[in-house]
Amino acid sequence: MSTTPVEADAPGAKGYVPIADHGLIGDLRSVALVGVDGTIDWYCCGAFDAPSVFASILDTERGGCFELAAAVPARTKQFYFPDTNVLITRFFTEDGVGEIQDFMPVGGTSAETDRHRLFRRVVCVRGSIPFRTRIAPRFGYGADAHTLRMIDDVAVFESAKLSLGLTSTVPLEIDGADVHAEFKIAEGEGAVFALDQVGGEVTPRRCAWTEAEDEFNSTVAYWRRWLSSSRYRGRWREMVHRSALTLKLLTYAPTGAIVAAPTTSLPEQVGGERNWDYRYAWVRDAAFAVYAMLRLGFTSEAEAFMRFLSRHITPGDGHGSGPLQIMYGIDGRTDLPERELGHLEGHLCSAPVRVGNGAVGQLQLDIYGALIDSVYLYDKWAQPISSDQWDDVCGLVDWVCAHWDQPDEGIWETRGGRRKFLYSRLMCWVAIERAIRMALRRGLPADLARWQDCRDTIYRRIMSHGWSQSRQAFVQHEDTDVLDAAVLMMPLTKFIAPTDPKWLSTLDALSEELVSDSLVYRYDPRVSPDGLRGDEGTFSICSFWYVEALVRAGRLDEARLAFEKMLTYANHLGLYAEEISHTGEQQGNFPQAFTHLALISAAFNLDRALG
Repeated sequence: MSTTPVEADAPGAKGYVPIADHGLIGDLRSVALVGVDGTIDWYCCGAFDAPSVFASILDTERGGCFELAAAVPARTKQFYFPDTNVLITRFFTEDGVGEIQDFMPVGGTSAETDRHRLFRRVVCVRGSIPFRTRIAPRFGYGADAHTLRMIDDVAVFESAKLSLGLTSTVPLEIDGADVHAEFKIAEGEGAVFALDQVGGEVTPRRCAWTEAEDEFNSTVAYWRRWLSSSRYRGRWREMVHRSALTLKLLTYAPTGAIVAAPTTSLPEQVGGERNWDYRYAWVRDAAFAVYAMLRLGFTSEAEAFMRFLSRHITPGDGHGSGPLQIMYGIDGRTDLPERELGHLEGHLCSAPVRVGNGAVGQLQLDIYGALIDSVYLYDKWAQPISSDQWDDVCGLVDWVCAHWDQPDEGIWETRGGRRKFLYSRLMCWVAIERAIRMALRRGLPADLARWQDCRDTIYRRIMSHGWSQSRQAFVQHEDTDVLDAAVLMMPLTKFIAPTDPKWLSTLDALSEELVSDSLVYRYDPRVSPDGLRGDEGTFSICSFWYVEALVRAGRLDEARLAFEKMLTYANHLGLYAEEISHTGEQQGNFPQAFTHLALISAAFNLDRALG
């Protein structure tokens, strides 16, 4: 047995892999990002928001990584095993072709779900190939030291709060407090690496080839069985199903929470400060995701989110920002303090790296519309909500009726001061209007006279104060002529007819000012300061909203072209980050739930319109 300590800042040496050059695997509790070079450079063991074990995507020297690649020059390609979240990275060399099959088993007994296993199976499919690997965990976002022990042929990495066991079918060699191996395999041969969370009653165990084969088959079967529930049979089935599989990976199974993205601090602008932690459940994002899942027929995910709402998000939990917070921890916690990790340099040296999110205390009135709309759709398409859930809805609507006219930080979480955003008013209208629909359809008790009066007041306020006569468009907030892509939701929420002259004029204004080759900017921060330095890319959810707005306006040729163009900006696996740079690169946290749910909605509605 050998024991070697390592300090958290032990150096490594490799360049940054672009954000888009990654695939995603996961077990409905956490995920790992696998680069096209075969390196796992992001992994938080056990939970999305747990401290990272591998984070070289944020710091190539201090972050830690799991390298696995051909030991000779090679071309690489990645794809998903069909209809699954099992990722295949292929290496093409002069002497042969090999591949890495990366996956994380899903489900099993409670003891098994505590194991959090990550499998890497290497196979040579033609000729012969030499491979090399280096496993260099850096616990606690690279801040916690660890020791390495070899117990028989199992490498055990131990830190103060987490221990991992690495089993392998090839001999491992110690390199300080990391391990590495070099091996050569011929056609039909392979090797297996399994990384397990250990400690307590969970101990390292051997990972035989047959066990890896069984786990591979069961994981493939799980994902195919899940996807078979999809009702989508349209033109863009492959992209829609990849988006659905991605949204499912962003679900935290123990509670039903849906994270906005599984990463933190991937920059919206290289060298800028717009770096945020998205590993939490935003009420807005999760509610929109429920809509997308229900559209495809995945009612169990919607039901799980409704349970999360009932258990963890109840009126009265807010801290001075309303009855609801805008986001919650994946376990329902409300305290998400934001801090900076100064020892990490950030992706492509784009500091700061943040954990937690200070926007948790913001007032964002639009979340009530997103949430109640998702409850309305669940009640309509899945199963009727309970009497207790209706009481909660009534409490929220009553609060909205009393507070809709407040200034807030808005959907984009600006840090430049509160304003009376049109989108916030719009979604307050949605909250009340959808609740009225539920009450009338099911004969549920409600203060309908008050609700209807407030709904109509908000409508008239938007039409009078949200419309700019000089711009001939609906604008970002009262007392401005600034445009904002969030108003694309006006016809999508059925607030305004998609062929209303005022809306068509707005759509033309947005197309002229905020649209670039089908890509849509949220707003122009130069004319609408948001309290942050720097610029940003186009916002991909807005680009898909634009497609849907064109569809509803009857401009189908434009809509289809814009949609097909957007598909070209996806990465090689069909995944999207939050934004797209002016050169077409993915920017921001990756992959982004917002983007994929908007893709599903746009594809569904465009497909239906095309017939």
